[in-house]
Amino acid sequence: MTEPDAAALDAPHVRAFLPMIYVAWADGELTDQEMHTIQEQLEGMPWLDASARQTLQGLLDPANPPSARTLARVLRTVRKAAGNLDDDRRLHLARLGTALSKDDPHVEDALETVMAALSLDGAEAGRALMGGHPAPETAMPAPQFDAAKLRAVLEPRAVEVREKVRALLSDPAVRIGRDQSKEDAREAVLEVVQRLAEEGFGALAYPGVTSDVTSLEEFMTVFETLGYGDLSVLVKYGVQFGLFGGSIYFLGTEEQRAHWLPRVAKGDLLGCFAMTELGHGSNVMGLRTTATYDPESDRIVVHTPDESARKEWIGGAAAHARMATVFAQLEVDGEQHGVHAILVPIRDEDGEALPGVRLGDCGHKLGLNGVDNGRIWLDQVKVPRDHLLGRFAAITEDGRYESPIASPNKRFFTMLGTLVAGRICVGSGGVSAAKVGVAIATRYAFHRRQFGAPGEAEMRLIDYPVHRRRLMPSLAQSVAAAFAIDHVRQQYVGAETEEQKRAVEALAAGVKAFTTDHATFALQQCRECCGGQGYLSENRIGPLKSDTDVFTTFEGDNTVLLQLTAKAVLTDFRKQLGDDRVFGLVRYVGKKLARAAREANPVTKRLGSTEHLRDRDTLRGLFEYREKHLVEAAARRVQKRIKNGMEPHEAFTAIQDHLLAMARAHIERVVYDAFAAGIDRAEGAEKDALDRLLDLWSLWRIESDLGWFMENGVAEPNRAGGIRREVQALCDEVAQSALDYVEAFGIPEASLAAPIAFGEAAGV
Repeated sequence: MTEPDAAALDAPHVRAFLPMIYVAWADGELTDQEMHTIQEQLEGMPWLDASARQTLQGLLDPANPPSARTLARVLRTVRKAAGNLDDDRRLHLARLGTALSKDDPHVEDALETVMAALSLDGAEAGRALMGGHPAPETAMPAPQFDAAKLRAVLEPRAVEVREKVRALLSDPAVRIGRDQSKEDAREAVLEVVQRLAEEGFGALAYPGVTSDVTSLEEFMTVFETLGYGDLSVLVKYGVQFGLFGGSIYFLGTEEQRAHWLPRVAKGDLLGCFAMTELGHGSNVMGLRTTATYDPESDRIVVHTPDESARKEWIGGAAAHARMATVFAQLEVDGEQHGVHAILVPIRDEDGEALPGVRLGDCGHKLGLNGVDNGRIWLDQVKVPRDHLLGRFAAITEDGRYESPIASPNKRFFTMLGTLVAGRICVGSGGVSAAKVGVAIATRYAFHRRQFGAPGEAEMRLIDYPVHRRRLMPSLAQSVAAAFAIDHVRQQYVGAETEEQKRAVEALAAGVKAFTTDHATFALQQCRECCGGQGYLSENRIGPLKSDTDVFTTFEGDNTVLLQLTAKAVLTDFRKQLGDDRVFGLVRYVGKKLARAAREANPVTKRLGSTEHLRDRDTLRGLFEYREKHLVEAAARRVQKRIKNGMEPHEAFTAIQDHLLAMARAHIERVVYDAFAAGIDRAEGAEKDALDRLLDLWSLWRIESDLGWFMENGVAEPNRAGGIRREVQALCDEVAQSALDYVEAFGIPEASLAAPIAFGEAAGV
């Protein structure tokens, strides 16, 4: 078509139709029928002059539609002519056209007639054209429960020390800048850790030595709560007081504890925990660093014989640590005694490496750059004999090796048992970080608006079912993980017998894997739910993702830890059964359990029954049945391979995928039980609120493994949709109180520290 000039477009009778013409073309191509309708209407308007009629017919020719350039000129003409019209006229197509015609009395009726023929809504089309929307409501939902009471259920113990840490996190002096170099970040982190020591938080790590507390519960609670803040501070605190000082506390004699730990607790002696080597991480028994007793000098000679034996990823080694607990293969009088822990000074008072010690920096990392991870090489470094941590082994004055534990394997695993507290702490730190991410993303979802029905206010993100589906399961699992951490921590501080301690070790391994995997998943969901804002460092979620990524592999790789849990579960199973004759009985019981689960489970009984899908006996029965089925099947598979001549190690390795699935099923059942037990401490509205979270978490986890339940006859495929619908319904219910749930986490606002958590950068 011939491009109309500016004068033609600005003619009053042409301008009157421009809003309608623009909306018609912008909505899509005009059909022949629509074109015929408009032309008929124009022919019935004798008051249109010939020039206006010709311009309009040119703009309405479906065989030769206006170009994008012409439409842009049309829109500019309309918006310029609309000027300062009030919203009542500007945002309604017919009234706008009338105003643009200089209030010609013929125009409004004519436009209404054309719009009716084209099924155009004048108000909706006017808002779409002029960009007008009603002001959104900003009121937040009324609380459905008391967040403070819910927090008391989530945090029933060590309340005083939690509040002290929260107060410290709220102090601007302990905040670590985001844009610092790694060197500056390390010094800032060290200052905060030194302050923690000054305020007595380090002393809590050594009950009966540097504090009057009776267990590690307070120290572990400090660690968990520090997880709301900078995670480099968290890890540095854990390395100094938990790993380095903890090695002395757990492996040292009373004399060694009394000598070293007061200085460690005050931060006067900074140290590191040198277990991992370049060539050996999870396989501690295979470490290559040696510690050889030299009777002539009455000293232990510690040596890294090759590159694969260098100590790697050692927190504190790159800059601050002056002493290391080195794990090495001990040799006394030509006899190998396995891995032991030796205190080795690595720096002098001025921070210089001591003779025979070479130190390196791991450099810039994906996260946690406030932690000075480094490398250690030891070249025939001699230390006093009494630097061997001697609770479970010692070298006598006449050069003999002694240990109260005769079995080398038992002695080794007893020493490794000292890592249990660390695994619980890392898991708790992951949960705290996930809570921060969930709190930020949830608050943002109530502020941020996006899209909406034409002519209506834009919707909040939280009002979209798919957004709730993405975010609310992570909220529920954060609470589930918190209850799991509290459960394993109580088991740990209450363990007295060797059997109880072994059970806690396996439990801690599985819970650590569950909680840190959760942190990785939840923070990714939170990042995506916040769009580009979630990618900004200032909004914390991205840095939290980077900082917690390593949680899945330090203090034990999660895949390895789950296998440890799996072996412990199978060992307990074998003890319970006693001999092979019971396998027939187990199969019978398994079938009976499956039948009972089918009868109770509404997935196989009725479609979408909320009453049955939210029944505790039903939900726990599903978790229990899956666990027992996988355990019994794994035991039979291992037994079959061993009977066929395969070594036990090979038999376990051959079914690793099964063992991992079994361990996860076991831990999810444990988490369910911990969650349910925690709810039993609540009352009233708070109990109802937690019940909803438990139902959501349980059905979400069952939904994620629906394939297994259908394959094993527990869920019928044609009824599995009932679970999916119930998960969505629960996401919708939980979302109504999501702000109250995250308020119950008790995260200091200074720790949230994300502009989007406070309505900034959210379009409000």
